[in-house]
Amino acid sequence: MKKILTLVLALALFITALSGCGSKPAADKTPEELAELYSSAIMENGGEMAEYNPAFTQAKEDDGSAMVLENMGLNTEDMAAFGISASLMNIKAYAIAAIMPAEGKEAAVMEALQGYIDRTKSSFEMYLADQYEVAKGALIKTLPGGEIVLVMSEGAADIMANLEKTLK
Repeated sequence: MKKILTLVLALALFITALSGCGSKPAADKTPEELAELYSSAIMENGGEMAEYNPAFTQAKEDDGSAMVLENMGLNTEDMAAFGISASLMNIKAYAIAAIMPAEGKEAAVMEALQGYIDRTKSSFEMYLADQYEVAKGALIKTLPGGEIVLVMSEGAADIMANLEKTLK
């Protein structure tokens, strides 16, 4: 009986120690911390296109970020935090976004991202077949922390898997 009790207590202590090693869950982070996390995750996992299109976390008129949000159909009021890397060139189907929707705005964000994919597919369907395939292979996923992630890029499945690991 003593061995069982000792084993149970040791296991409880081990689990307690491990839980202290984890990162803060998304719900415990400020919007600024989330935006930085999303931006870093995109830059670390987005490959060459992310280098050419650095992730942004705020809408500014002078750097093209506001134009990207408009092009994607996203409103800043619908997002508590975001990190987005996207090409404004009409020869590349590329965007990676990690967005924490504002409360009650999950559907609006999801609708905007799906609309962006649909418009991108439509614009490349008869124009650049390789970019149409990239847009057609775009992925949208809601992660357990509530983030909505869009990956429209070559190697989308690998990028999504890496983002999921990073944002865990």
